[in-house]
Amino acid sequence: MNIAVNRQLGEAGAVRRVSHPDHEVVIIGAGISGIGAAIRLRNEGINDFLILERSSGVGGTWRDNRYPGIAVDITSFTYSYSFEQNPNWSRFFAPGHELQRYVERVAAKHAIYDKARFNVEVMNAGFDEVSHVWTIDLHDGTSVTARHLVSATGGLITAKRPDIEGLERFQGKVIHTAEWDDGIDLTGKRVAIIGTGATAVQLAPEIARKAARLDVYQRTPIWVLKKPDRQVPAWTRSLFRWSPLAQRAMRVGTDIGSETLMVIGAIYYRQFPWLVSFCEKAAISNMKDQLPGREDLWDKLTPHYGFLCKRPTFSNEYFSTFGKPNVDLVTTPIAQVTEGGIVTHDGMQRDIDVLILATGYKTFEKGNLPPYPVHGRGGREIGEYWDENRFQAYEGLTVHGFPNFYIMLGPYALIGTSYFKMVEGNAIHLTRCIAEAKRRGATAVEVRKSVHDAYFANILERQKNTVFLNHNCGGSNSYYFDKHGDAPMLRPSTSVEMLWRAKHLPMSNYTFSKCGLQGSVAK
Repeated sequence: MNIAVNRQLGEAGAVRRVSHPDHEVVIIGAGISGIGAAIRLRNEGINDFLILERSSGVGGTWRDNRYPGIAVDITSFTYSYSFEQNPNWSRFFAPGHELQRYVERVAAKHAIYDKARFNVEVMNAGFDEVSHVWTIDLHDGTSVTARHLVSATGGLITAKRPDIEGLERFQGKVIHTAEWDDGIDLTGKRVAIIGTGATAVQLAPEIARKAARLDVYQRTPIWVLKKPDRQVPAWTRSLFRWSPLAQRAMRVGTDIGSETLMVIGAIYYRQFPWLVSFCEKAAISNMKDQLPGREDLWDKLTPHYGFLCKRPTFSNEYFSTFGKPNVDLVTTPIAQVTEGGIVTHDGMQRDIDVLILATGYKTFEKGNLPPYPVHGRGGREIGEYWDENRFQAYEGLTVHGFPNFYIMLGPYALIGTSYFKMVEGNAIHLTRCIAEAKRRGATAVEVRKSVHDAYFANILERQKNTVFLNHNCGGSNSYYFDKHGDAPMLRPSTSVEMLWRAKHLPMSNYTFSKCGLQGSVAK
């Protein structure tokens, strides 16, 4: 029987103390990471879990992002669950709607819908140090309790809007790419795009085909390589359906390519600077091939920071878009937005009908990861802890002072090869912790402070080899960096090391305790 006892935790609200929580595990988020964690739990025999999702369906980023031209920028053979290969990708770099359908199929196959509650927004989570239970407060005033809490909200969930004077005065249509209006027709319109990151690289060519005029406002240019994309031949799809081994072989090949470019180049830059230099030359060649004879644009479109300081991307038509007569690249800083257009610092106003904000997302910022307050021991809020002490988490997953809490995209968690690899590694890690707690009869799992601190010190030491600290990244305006000057997005290791550690790290790195008892629970 539940014992209802309310206890104030500062601003955290009332935490419901119970003798038996509603669920053993609550997962917040039904995107790639939430689904991956749920499947791993179920495969290990941990079935008492609930997924809370603020939207009406699964998919996360691929559900929410529907702007024209959206596609993966890592080959689909790598950008997918290793245990659920899809033999039916239409292209090497699949369009976004195929990724969304893929996630939906995986969720249905593994009966995830039966374990999910949709249109439920989490407002707060607090840990009761007496009962070792998390209370998760919901937007409708109710709450759910759990022994273990998994934050799987992802990183690209909170749109970042530019701080530009007068933006609210604009009388035309304003669209952020994360909130695309499917009903808008841009044919014959005067359109402006603010931002030239990976989203704009995909979007601009599509808009240029329809708009009467397109102005692209660039603050920081982006490194863009040729995109080795093509349709997957029908015979290849048939082969993959007949022989999953053949598709696994393809995945190994694309894994190696992605690992070499996005991991070795970034993480081991000091050891392999020639790799980054080669990619820079290839990107410049790609630009010049698409814009022959346009020296007036080459310098504007060439980054003056190192390759991989911010996420590069691939395109075979982005640069050529600026050679079209209806497209203008604007590099003069924006002064203000008026009722009818945009004024730059040189005093020129360009009138527009539609303003598209391709300004990305908040990432490692207070209030975004996670996007709700999480109060651990002593009422300490995790966002405040990171804000004061720098972003840090053991293996990118657990934080000392926050027992039974696992954040799928924690500091230094993401592997450059593929988001799916990080998800699978962290799902293995958290499932081992929960299973070990069950085996010991423990009600609380917490990474040891000495282990947590030593791991972070090692991360900072490894960072010294990365491109982030060695290749003129100061002017990149990259979301890889936080307010502390750290680069907590990417884990400074290969995916092979990450997966090995997830499977083999000693459980003695954690303390296991039982509510009502002092000290650790015996092995």
